[in-house]
Amino acid sequence: MILADTHTHTTFSTDGHGEPEAMLQSAVARGLSMYCITDHMDWLFPMDPTSFLFDAKKYFAKLAKLREAWRDRIDLRIGVEIGLRDEEDVRDEVRQYYDELLRNFPFDYVIGSTHCLCHTDPYYPEYWQTRTGTEGVLRYLEAELWNLENYDGFQVCGHLDYILRYVPKNRRVQKTKLAEVTDAILRTLIRRDIGLEINTGALRRNYPETNPSEAIAARYYELGGRLITVGSDAHYPEHVAANFDRTEEMLRGIGFKEYAVFAGRTPGLYKF
Repeated sequence: MILADTHTHTTFSTDGHGEPEAMLQSAVARGLSMYCITDHMDWLFPMDPTSFLFDAKKYFAKLAKLREAWRDRIDLRIGVEIGLRDEEDVRDEVRQYYDELLRNFPFDYVIGSTHCLCHTDPYYPEYWQTRTGTEGVLRYLEAELWNLENYDGFQVCGHLDYILRYVPKNRRVQKTKLAEVTDAILRTLIRRDIGLEINTGALRRNYPETNPSEAIAARYYELGGRLITVGSDAHYPEHVAANFDRTEEMLRGIGFKEYAVFAGRTPGLYKF
């Protein structure tokens, strides 16, 4: 049984809708023994550079206090999700910002995610105006690969292939054309000892699979990858640990026997 949710957001995130206390209460109600808050830090977010930032000092002060107050009910880990960028004109500044952030604050766990590329977020239709479905996803995966090779300090790759949620319905994606870069990503994760997050957030949006998909998770396992985390990407209390039973069944079917939960940026391994 998965007893830890390692990817969740509170009102410290611009798009979070649950106070930290409400998120913790939901985690306890769902029987979790460990819980990680990983609010968004997207430096130079292209649509609004200030929209996905929070005061790290206030964040740590608040969560450290809650960790102590809730210690007899649940083990709270303090994390962050950083948005990685590959565009030449911003990537050095973004890397420097995160390097300083991670030097100054003792996060238990850092998720490295690619949310933006080509100076936009593929959530928006503008990204797809001049790209086919396959071209849009391939460009995203190429950016992901660059980010995984060139950023340090994070322990896990967040929601690999989540761009598939945003492909317009009238666009087709030829997944066979993505295999080479996907393999390169998975091999990079293994070589750099970066974990692969299994993100269940898409399932509650009626998307048929986790991010990454079962096929990618199975390929990671086939290549020798074993370091995985499981996160709901909850932005509301009611979404904490959503679809964990279904995801555990999928992971067991692939062959995974344990998942990781980080403390002090070091993984602890726990059996299903």
